[in-house]
Order: sequence, then C-alpha cells, then structure tokens
Amino acid sequence: MIKQAVIVAGGLGSRFGDKTKLMPKGFIEIEGVPMVERSVQKLIQAGIEEIIIGTGHCSEYYDKLAEKYHVIKTVRNDNYANTSSMGTLEVCVPYIKGDFLLLESDLIYDSVGLKVLQNDSHSNVILASGKSNSHDEVYLAADENCVLLNVSKNKECIPNPAGELVGISKISKSCLDKMMEYYKSSPDLIKLDYESALCEASIHQGENVYVHKVEYYAWSEIDDESMLHRALTQIWPRIKENEEIHSIRREVLLNPGPATTSDSVKYAQVQSDICPRESEFGDLMEWCATELTRLVADPEEYTTVMFGCSGTGADEAMVSSVVPEDGKVLVIDNGSYGNRMAKMAAVHKLDFDVFESSTYEPIDLNKLEEVLKSKKYTHLVGVYHETTTGLLNPIKEICSLAKKYGLVTIFDAVSAYAGIPMDLKDIGVDFISSTSNKNIQGMAGIGFVICKKSALEATKNIPIRNFYLNLWAQYEYFQKTHQTRFTPPVQTFYALRQAIIETKVETVEKRAERYTACWKILVECVKKLGLEMLVKEENQSHLITAILEPKSPRYSFEKLHNFAKKEQFTIYPGKLGNINTFRIANIGDIQPEEMKVFCNHLETFMSVLSSGDELNLKK
Repeated sequence: MIKQAVIVAGGLGSRFGDKTKLMPKGFIEIEGVPMVERSVQKLIQAGIEEIIIGTGHCSEYYDKLAEKYHVIKTVRNDNYANTSSMGTLEVCVPYIKGDFLLLESDLIYDSVGLKVLQNDSHSNVILASGKSNSHDEVYLAADENCVLLNVSKNKECIPNPAGELVGISKISKSCLDKMMEYYKSSPDLIKLDYESALCEASIHQGENVYVHKVEYYAWSEIDDESMLHRALTQIWPRIKENEEIHSIRREVLLNPGPATTSDSVKYAQVQSDICPRESEFGDLMEWCATELTRLVADPEEYTTVMFGCSGTGADEAMVSSVVPEDGKVLVIDNGSYGNRMAKMAAVHKLDFDVFESSTYEPIDLNKLEEVLKSKKYTHLVGVYHETTTGLLNPIKEICSLAKKYGLVTIFDAVSAYAGIPMDLKDIGVDFISSTSNKNIQGMAGIGFVICKKSALEATKNIPIRNFYLNLWAQYEYFQKTHQTRFTPPVQTFYALRQAIIETKVETVEKRAERYTACWKILVECVKKLGLEMLVKEENQSHLITAILEPKSPRYSFEKLHNFAKKEQFTIYPGKLGNINTFRIANIGDIQPEEMKVFCNHLETFMSVLSSGDELNLKK
C-alpha cells in the first residue's frame, strides 16, 4: 500500500514570464483552485497519508498550503536555481520511508492515473499516455516487456515510443537509492531530471522500471501560456467529464447513522482481494487502531480494540468485559441508549442499579453524587451523547464524580466520537465505544472500544461472559498474532483507513465547526416554522436535533420522510415511546449548503401542510 507521495516543485517556471515571477507555477489556478492543490486533494482521496513537497522558488506558497493540509510536509531545495528535479528530490529523501508516488507540480490529470499506479503489481512504474500533441512531449522507449529503455524529448531518438511521460510515477525505496547514487556520482549531473535517473536505474542498476500506458489518458503539463490555453480548452473539460461519470449519486443522510460518506471513502473499499491473515492487513488494522486512539488520547496510555460489529456491539463488549464478578454497576439511563446498556447488564447477569434521569433535561449531578456516596459501586456506565434526543451529557463532570468515589468509567461515545473534540485523560474516562459509521465518516461494520491500558489490563482475569465481544481476549490475541480472533470486515477497514485520513485532514475541531454550522441553519429554520425542539438549545450536542412533530392532523412522519427522500434527503423518526418526535442529524460528510437546501424543502412541506394542498411525491 502506497502511503507517501512526493511532489517536486522547486522550479522557477520562467517560461510563464511575469505570471510566475512572484509565484510558483503550481499555483496557477484552474477554476479557482491552484493546480498543485488539486493534486493534493486527489492524492488524499487516493489514500495517501503524507505528501512531501520539495520546494524552491517562492517556497512560502507551499508552506502556506501545508498549513491548510496537515498531511503536507515541505522541504526546501535552497539550490533550486542551479539544480533540476533530482536536486529537489534529493532534499526530500530523508523523509521518504518506503515506496512512494512521485509527481510534478505543474500537472492537471484524471485521478484514475493514481489508481492505475497503485494497482500495478510492479514496484517501479512510469505512467504514460498515448499521443498528446502537447508540443512539449517527453517520449519513452521500452522493450517488449514494457521495461523502460530510454527517455528523450527528441522523437528521432525514439521513433516508436512506448508512450509519453505524464509526470506521475511509482518508485520503490531501493530504486530511489540507486537514482540518488547515480545523481551523486558526478558533479556534471547537477541538472539531472528525475526521469533520466529512473532510466539509468532501469537500464544499468537492476531496477526494472515499467511503462504503464493509458492510451487516451486525460492530462496536461502546464509550462507556458499556450499550454495553459490547451489545458483549459481541451484537457480540463475531459477530466471534469470523466470525474463526473465516476461520481456516485449523492444521497444526504440526515439520520443519526450510518452517516453520509465521501466518494473516496466508498471507493476505498474497491481493493484487490486479500486474506486478512496476511501481515500487511494486520498492519492496516494496527494503523487504524493507533490513529483512532490518537484522535482522542495518547496511544502510549490508551489503546483501541476493534470488532466486526455495530456501535451496540462495542457497547456490549464494554459492559460484558470489564466488570468483575464481585463488581457492582450504576447505569445512567436518560435515553434509549442508556436504557439499552442497562438491558445488556441484565442479560449478562451483572449486579447493577439504574440511575434514571430525564430524556431531555440535564442530569442532576447533585442527585447522582448522592447515589455515588454510598460507595457500593465499582463501575459507572453512561452515554456521552444520547443519539435518541441530541442531549449532550456533561461527561467530564460525571467522570470527576465517579473518580472521586473510585469508580471505573464506561461510556457510549458512539455518536460523539470524532464529532466533538475530546481528551480522554482530561475527561477521566476509562472506556469509550464508537463505530466506523458515524462522525468518523466511514462505512458501517466496525465497532471499537478505546481503553485506558491500565484499566484494560485489570480485566484480564475476569471470566469471559461474551465469547465474541470480549475486550481482553481480542486485545491479547491481536498483540500476539497481529490478527483478530475472527474474520474482520476487510473492505470496511480500507474505507475506515480512508475516513481516518480525511478526518485528520479536516481535523475534529474543524469538523465540529462544520457540524455546528449545519445545526445553526437547522435551528433557525425550526424556529422560523414555529416547530419546537425537545432539548433546550444550550443542552444540545449540535449533532442531532429531536423536533416535536407538528400537531396538524394532516402530518405523518411517513409523508415527511417520503417528501424529503424525493429530494435525496433521508430523515429518521424519534425513538422515545411517549414523545412524538422526528430527528435531524447533521453528522457525516454534509455541508452547510446542503442543510440550507433541506431546510428549504422542510419549509415547502410545512407550507403545503398548512395550505391543504396535496404533496407531490413523484420524482
């Protein structure tokens, strides 16, 4: 799996004249977005975890870009004016950990080219196209096995080219080492281009570099005004059309999970088949576990245990795994999910009591402390964010009380994790659960529990109550074997990896801001329409809003659901048996603009409801 990409971007771009005198040519915009930024976006969508950009001329532009995209690391080639692409690649070498993609900075290209290289079984591959008519072609010669033999701009040197150099390649670490060895072998090579070094490695140093030709590939290098004009009029329309063809119909899920996902998360599931017992898949699971932990805690102190299950499965893993036979549990029940955890405690025959609280008003912490003062409890179970209502419980204050009386803290954070910034050590929680299909914005199928290592270690001698969902057994087995005990959901893990990458790029803090922006739009609409919310604004999570159903005799949830569904929005009914609500979630890969569109549809629905007209549910 390719995890790194390198973009060589040290050049002067002098062929553009004044346009690039004070700006790198990679920052020439196509429909308002710099070329190099589009490339960064495509690399992220292709699952690249780190992008190293070798800079030079006007390097501050790239440093600023790195502030926007945290996956970027910039490295400056101070001698950029006297070197070429190999000089810029050289300064990046100390940060390259393994096989990588190498790209030029002045390209526009169809993202399918990245998939072509990632799926090619060879270690060293140059992406090539058919005849481009760009008038700045770099021709590639190859043998009958498509192994690179020569690179030249002179067509007479390569009368029957195997293709034209695109400027995107896959390179192994061993090949890079040999390219560098050749580059440093003589001061006369100071102006060497990377493609010439690749050719040398292929011909004379035992590194077969293969040419992978995509005949009608849509791409363009942009070195001057004429190339820019050609790119805008001939190539860019093709790229946009191709990417539109491959986009997936947009359905905005305003239900509280599974959440809306990006196309790149969906496509991440399309991988070559792999046995999950292979070490590379173990590496993938370990990376996911570490990064899930890192979003909320220090991996030195906390660890993530993963199962093929829903968030409810992760809840049951916690409840059934961490309470010893002589333990006594207090379960906070202020919604359907707290109630569900109490039912789990009953099923597993734990000694437990229930602290009942309002489903839509804050927990009375004084009353809770009065119960805890008895000192008869060893464990406290609760829900951080009640998905039923959108009520956000004061988890830090609750955990502080629990620790005051020596309790182990166990919380369902299924619909809070990755949507609300949190620090588990600061909060004082020992175990939290979540799932791959809510705020992390992956696909359904993986439940996980983030555990304080010392608290998890303390559970190892507890008799197993749940064969499949036992935390210690799953954790210990993975530590010993680099595998899960039972078959994991393979494709879902690839989607989760991509979702984690995209979460790290956006950051949980920025994601929470986006969710809040959507929530504010919804709340404004609810007030405008005279609807009522179940939970007071100051107690809401900004993630899910429970709205009391209109009192009109013409209203039914089914009508509202079908009306919204017609416009590609999915909504969800309430789950409180004695209060009639419908819920709108603003989690997942949705944008404020989409919430505005939904609110317009909601206004239309309410207007038709009050006017007595018939709803048009035909699409």
